[in-house]
Amino acid sequence: MDETGVDVQVLSLTTPGLNNLGRQGIDLARRANDLLAEAVATNPSRFQAMAALPSAKADAAALELQRSINDLSCKGAVLFGRVGNKNLDHSIFEPTFACAAELNIPLMIHPQIPQTSVRNSYYTGFGAPVDLALSSFALGWHFEAGVQFVRLILGGVFDRYPTLQVILGHWGELVLFYLERLVMLDRASELQRPFIEYVRNNLYLTASGMFSPSYLQQAIDTVGIDRILFSTDYPYQYRPGGDARRFIDGLDLDDTSKAKFAYRNWENLTARRVEVRPPSHPGICGER
Repeated sequence: MDETGVDVQVLSLTTPGLNNLGRQGIDLARRANDLLAEAVATNPSRFQAMAALPSAKADAAALELQRSINDLSCKGAVLFGRVGNKNLDHSIFEPTFACAAELNIPLMIHPQIPQTSVRNSYYTGFGAPVDLALSSFALGWHFEAGVQFVRLILGGVFDRYPTLQVILGHWGELVLFYLERLVMLDRASELQRPFIEYVRNNLYLTASGMFSPSYLQQAIDTVGIDRILFSTDYPYQYRPGGDARRFIDGLDLDDTSKAKFAYRNWENLTARRVEVRPPSHPGICGER
């Protein structure tokens, strides 16, 4: 962190998460989040955390989200897309979305490797190392995460929870670059708002170590400077030489915009402003 110029690191359980472990995921989520909280407590000025959730068990995931936010001071939680073949718009995730909206915390969709049928159809035939790379960090991860966000829109999740905020890494996991076509879904869908409004009101974008001024400018043009978060992609990607700080310092932005991108947008997003109201899922979530 010191070498690359990062002041604060947000810690989380990495892919593949706990989605496909059934009941075993409940205890593992609790243990993982306790470990994250311990790490933050050792150096709270340098570390924060996003919670892991046992998404295969709907009510348990919401309860663990509530515990992680209220008791462990996590800043939000990480989702890994599907549980088996159940996409993020499936009802199994509904208690988590309701809880996140009530607690006023963001959810990040982290890439998950595509299911076997998709991998076999699109990402095989080049040998095991290339097949794995193609289906994960080269392309497959990013299509997977982007499609899951699109499904949240089409599934009406943001109509039911209009204040819910979702984070996509890697400059929007391809969604940003296909908006010209994605907005055409308005011709067929029966959403309450135009597709572009969900992108501009329910989505935050982060860099995930892709230090590209042109991608940043496209993000600013699309969602505005207030919805963009800086992040590295450690440990998946690390370049020595003060890379993270040099990227920020070299941007052609005014000081206010640089500060928003570097840290203020994150601070604003995770500054909880909870409205006291009856929980959507009594006994599962809600302020205590």
